[in-house]
Amino acid sequence: MQTSKFTKIAVIVLVLVFLVLSVISCSTHTHTHTHTTSGKKIPPGQAKKMNGDKSAKAYAPGQQKKR
Repeated sequence: MQTSKFTKIAVIVLVLVFLVLSVISCSTHTHTHTHTTSGKKIPPGQAKKMNGDKSAKAYAPGQQKKR
């Protein structure tokens, strides 16, 4: 069973198109915004965790020094 030169070229082109489309379709989505919706403030403990601090005192509104 012999295949023509055109058939071989067509198969190669189809395989290359498939590979290119499969590589292009790979993408990742990262979320960069926080989940503070509807104007709510972040609790002091969560702000502490996000910044890596040991104490939440600096983030609590009742513990802020008066200026």
